[in-house]
Amino acid sequence: MKNSIKGLYVFVCLLCLLIVVFSCKDKTSEVSETLAISESKTATKALATKVTLTKEFNNYWYAGEAEITSYKLEQARYGEIREGNAVLVYVTEDFLPEKQVKADNYNKANTPVLKLNATKNFNTGIYPYSIMQSTFYPVSNNQHAVKISASVQEWCGHVYTQLNNRDDFEIMSHSYFQSEADQTFKVEKVWTENELWTKLRIDPKSLPIGDIEIIPSIEYTRLSHKSIKAYSAIARLEKNTYVLSYPELNRTLKINFNIDFPYDILGWEETSLSGYGASAKTLTTKATKLESIKSAYWGKNNNSDEILRETLKLQ
Repeated sequence: MKNSIKGLYVFVCLLCLLIVVFSCKDKTSEVSETLAISESKTATKALATKVTLTKEFNNYWYAGEAEITSYKLEQARYGEIREGNAVLVYVTEDFLPEKQVKADNYNKANTPVLKLNATKNFNTGIYPYSIMQSTFYPVSNNQHAVKISASVQEWCGHVYTQLNNRDDFEIMSHSYFQSEADQTFKVEKVWTENELWTKLRIDPKSLPIGDIEIIPSIEYTRLSHKSIKAYSAIARLEKNTYVLSYPELNRTLKINFNIDFPYDILGWEETSLSGYGASAKTLTTKATKLESIKSAYWGKNNNSDEILRETLKLQ
């Protein structure tokens, strides 16, 4: 009888010990999970932190003028290098978040953006190419571009593509090629190459580095007939050069900039496969800075204002 009672007592003690051990384990796991969630929320909050614009930034970008910079262009197309010109036009604007267009009037609900209109003009034999990309990037520097668009015109036809930043990236694309034609689709939000050209002008140190997922420039995807989607890339910042390498695309982009404010772009190089079939070869597109001016160009539309094109060496 005594042995039975003693055995029962030992069993109860062991059972209580097991309950305590597993209870502590569950609580430890629960605490760890809570901490992980907390850290995740903290990281998300950090990414969403709005930057405080400096007096230097405001004095430069909110003086009622745009920054216009011209470049000598050596453009790879159809397996050969073509000479032309490129222009980067940066200007701050108020943007309507719902309609996603430039606002006609100021309203505190508008989204302040730094807009980049990037143009290229060059000839391929007898016929000309004209390319323009527009990127609207919040000066808060804490979210993706709110809108990106691009158009390419040449004598065979023209294409137009637009990306709108809503719940997802909404893509609308129109092309004269049968295989591309008219398309509307969505892609998950990731970095876009287009937005990095404006993000750099706000703060080069905020550029993404390391292994990233990124949508190449719309110009590149349209000219190379690649799908508009995220590709794996390796990004690095080397003093005054930002480098993006796309292993899958065999493409590398290097943007050279001034390390001092306003971080103006001195030029760029883009190395990739150019041409089709047996004539395809790896070539490097290059842009070298010519001149830069600040101007309220939208009011400079008289014949007498053409002298500004001479200043920019675009004549």
